Amino acid sequence: MPRLAAALVLALAATGVAAKEAPPAAQDPALEQRMMALAEELRCLVCQNQTLADSNAPLAEDLRKEIREQLRKGSSDREVVDYLVARYGDFVLYRPPLKATTILLWFGPFLLIAIGFAVLFRRLQRRRSAREVAMSAADRTRAEALLAGEAKPE
Repeated sequence: MPRLAAALVLALAATGVAAKEAPPAAQDPALEQRMMALAEELRCLVCQNQTLADSNAPLAEDLRKEIREQLRKGSSDREVVDYLVARYGDFVLYRPPLKATTILLWFGPFLLIAIGFAVLFRRLQRRRSAREVAMSAADRTRAEALLAGEAKPE
């Protein structure tokens, strides 16, 4: 009975942990829409595979607040993006531009696939040549005769 009571207390305590207060409704819906549009184009620096709009990470929330503040001050969308790029680099952009510093980001996966195929091809070539070298000249002559049908197998 005491275990059951302890389990019940823990279960009830855990339900309060997951609850979170809803964010307040936007005072300016147009500003909020602009902020969300920008957040869709920017990468969460914590999650890395989510946009700022999709992420629930504390840093993403802070960056959304920063974007909102910049927009309230009258900054254009381009100025907000430029500010974040200056602060965090091109990595903050969900679709970074193609330039010298991001070329590996754009073509790195293709390069890794090409290297993988080259390594595979080289190993197969070595394995094939190792089998050919392991055969003696007499064995090779006998195999050729068997394939031609001139000799009987032992």
